[in-house]
Amino acid sequence: MFQLDNLQHAYDGSIVLRVESWRAAQGEQWLMLGPSGSGKTTLLHILAGILRPGAGSAVVAGEDLATMPAAKLDRFRGANIGIVLQRLHLMDSLTVLDNLLLAQWLAGAAQDRARAREVLAGLDLADKAEAKPHQLSFGQAQRVAVARAVVNRPKLLLADEPTSNLDDARCTQVLELLQAQAAACGATLVIATHDQRVKSRIPNHHVLGAAA
Repeated sequence: MFQLDNLQHAYDGSIVLRVESWRAAQGEQWLMLGPSGSGKTTLLHILAGILRPGAGSAVVAGEDLATMPAAKLDRFRGANIGIVLQRLHLMDSLTVLDNLLLAQWLAGAAQDRARAREVLAGLDLADKAEAKPHQLSFGQAQRVAVARAVVNRPKLLLADEPTSNLDDARCTQVLELLQAQAAACGATLVIATHDQRVKSRIPNHHVLGAAA
């Protein structure tokens, strides 16, 4: 599903990320582990095509993201990659349903209301379709963010510290939610975290060291 080789990234001349090699197959589930400052979010953004690596290659679904033209990369990301960020970035002026339809539109796909409602129903959010994000609890908003990430049936599902600041019960719920949704799409799942509670739930680990 993706392969990273000799990857490196720096900010203001200081190297914050080095990855010699990492390969993940379609449908595998991975944890990206490492302390704060080890480059987890940077690497997640490179995998998502939000950030281009300073050096090396990042190939996702057969496409080299480092060399892909910007307009093509935007369409590719929308169609193939789902991402749940630490800050959920839901559009508060739109309904929950319209947040999902917007994700379809940005991917260049037809706005499929039936698919969007199907995903919401699968996450126990059918009755929240016409609500605005500010009317939701944090847990509901987090599920909407997951729904938006999977509505286009991505090949790669990424989550950045999804269990931070959650108690043990909610931590388990969020992990099960991400794993189930990835399995439903046949997506490769990568969760970036420093939360040691999740290590036993996902067998594949890629560990980043402290920043150079």
